[in-house]
Amino acid sequence: MRHATSRRIGPIGFRIGSDWRAPVALLDALYADYPVPTVADATVRLTATRPWRRRVRPAIALGGDLMLPDAAPLPLEHGLLAAEMAMNLQVALGHRRHLLLHAAAAERDGRCVILTGESGAGKSTLSALLMAAGWRFLGDEFVLIDLASGMARPFPRLVSLKNESVAELARRMPGARFGPVLQGTPKGTIRHLVPDARAVAAMDVPATPALLLFPRFGAARAVRRVDEGEAFVRLTQASTNYALLGEAGFDALTRLVTRVPARAIDYADSDEGVTLVEDLWCAL
Repeated sequence: MRHATSRRIGPIGFRIGSDWRAPVALLDALYADYPVPTVADATVRLTATRPWRRRVRPAIALGGDLMLPDAAPLPLEHGLLAAEMAMNLQVALGHRRHLLLHAAAAERDGRCVILTGESGAGKSTLSALLMAAGWRFLGDEFVLIDLASGMARPFPRLVSLKNESVAELARRMPGARFGPVLQGTPKGTIRHLVPDARAVAAMDVPATPALLLFPRFGAARAVRRVDEGEAFVRLTQASTNYALLGEAGFDALTRLVTRVPARAIDYADSDEGVTLVEDLWCAL
C-alpha cells in the first residue's frame, strides 16, 4: 500500500494500508496515544474500486485479510469511517481468542456494565455518557470475554456517535478530541470521539462483568428483569463468533449469563439513561 500505519487497540494489533494519504493521516492523529503493535494481528486495506478512482470521484473498497464481497464502497471523504468499518470487520470475521459480543462496556471499581442491543439502541452514546460521568470506557463496538476467566477485555476504539448524539457529546465533553463530522453516511451524520486518556492508558486492564443491560433509547422509562434463558439467546444473536468457538463459546456465555444479573431498560433521554444505569449499579 502507498500509505500505512499500525496501532494496537486492546489485545488486537492492526495494520492499515491505503491508496490515499488522508485516511492514514487522520488515523495517526486520532490514535496518536495508542501503541504500535510489535506484530499486527489483522490487516486492513483501503483501495480504489478502479485504478482511475484514486483521483476521479475517489471511491474506497473495504478490504483486508478477510472481506465481504458485497460490501458497498465509500467516498474518500468518509475514509475514516471506511477504516473503522474495515477494522471492525477483521475482528468480527477473524478473531477467535475471545467470545465477541457486539456491545459497549464501562468499568467502575474493577467491575463493568455491558450494554448490548440492536443498532440504534443507544449503547455507543450511553457508554460515552458514562465515560463523561467518570466511568472507564472499555469500548462501544465489541466486548471481548476471556474464554477461561470470563473477564471483559477492553477494546477502546474511537466511539462512533451518530446524528443527535454528535452535538450532545460535543456539548457535554468540551475538552474531548473528535474526528471530522461525516455527513451523508449510510447511518446519517457520524462523528468519532477519541476515548479519554484513562481508557487508553488502562486498555490492558480487564474488568469483571457485573451487570448486563439491554438498553432501548426513546421509550418511556422502564426496567425489566431478563432471565438467564432470554439473556443467553439474545447474546448468541449479539455474538459474531459464538458458533465458531464451539464448546468454549458455550461455556463462556453460560458462565456470563448465570453469574451476571441482566435487565432490559427503556429510557426517554440521555440523562434518564445514565440515571438508570447508576441506580441499577448501586443496587447490585
